[in-house]
Amino acid sequence: MSEEDRYVFIAEWYDPNAALQRRYQLIYYTKDQSVEMYDVKNHRIFLRRTKYEELRKEDLFVGNKINVFSRLLHLIDYGDQYTARKVGSKKEKTLAMIKPDAVMKMGSIIESILDSGFLITKAKMVLLSRAEAMDFYREHHSKSFFNDLIHFMTSGPIVALEVVGDDAVASWRKLLGPTNAGIARSESPESIRARFGTDGTKNAAHGSDSIASAARELEFFFPSSGGPGPKNTAKLTDCTCCIIKPHAVSEGLTGKILNDILSTGFEISAMQMFTMEKANAEEFYEIYKGVVAEYNEMVAELCCGPCVALEIRDADAPKRFREYCGPSDPEIARHLRPRTLRARFGKNKIKNAVHCTDLPEDSVLEVQYFFKILDS
Repeated sequence: MSEEDRYVFIAEWYDPNAALQRRYQLIYYTKDQSVEMYDVKNHRIFLRRTKYEELRKEDLFVGNKINVFSRLLHLIDYGDQYTARKVGSKKEKTLAMIKPDAVMKMGSIIESILDSGFLITKAKMVLLSRAEAMDFYREHHSKSFFNDLIHFMTSGPIVALEVVGDDAVASWRKLLGPTNAGIARSESPESIRARFGTDGTKNAAHGSDSIASAARELEFFFPSSGGPGPKNTAKLTDCTCCIIKPHAVSEGLTGKILNDILSTGFEISAMQMFTMEKANAEEFYEIYKGVVAEYNEMVAELCCGPCVALEIRDADAPKRFREYCGPSDPEIARHLRPRTLRARFGKNKIKNAVHCTDLPEDSVLEVQYFFKILDS
């Protein structure tokens, strides 16, 4: 590794004011976590070399979306051979799907995925129709277990995840363990299926068996055309909104927070990962504008990377869930209510782990913002 190791990417940014896709060369210096950007079309410096600690080396791979000073950049190609060789050679995407029997354990499964060094770049809870399940499992159409499999896969929600990592297809299947959970318990007791599966069908999770399958299966859940794919599971009644903030997602806390919410008895009836544009973050937080001194910082945090939106259901969900999140300042939360989410996972008033709906009358509107407006 040279003294001044640098990675070069081609990035696109949609400029909403000009309604144009703008293209940049983005250079990232590992030594001091600084970035610079060149405008490709106009052949000029767009951003002088500037320290930007929010960007991590692990976030840099083709296909990912990153936020640099409130601009959502899509990395579309490697900018030189060195970067392609260092970053691109082993990075793969695969589908990790949590099956209906293990959705209540999704926090622990996501924790295992993150602890194993994978990045989760997309996530969505869906309920498959019979036609969708038959399409997804079409290669098993002639098998004796096909009808049982379809019945099981449509019996409740599933969680589809796009997982990125070195040799992700093989690595994720290894983490899953043998197809039959009983065999997994004797041969690979630490595997996902050994820990959370029951038998050969109810085996907790699925993984693509090849790079080609991974591409087809990811396209099924997360269409590149920008189409919706299978519908989210939001019920939009008797609910409240929770957002796991970008800092908590990038610190690998998603699984722990989901675990905590589920173990406290709340129902997570919808879940989806979003990467917010600045305009969307401003719109979502509009009720705080001019009311909360930290409004601008709150907006910057919400659009600085992927967040995970949840629909939470419970008797009197808005009030109970808000109490469970705790005071917005984690320092105060740690003194007064140390068991709350923000006390345990928050860092400061802006990076306080989660957003929750403050006013009961806004709860359905906030859930609709993510699961009806942004998801369309």
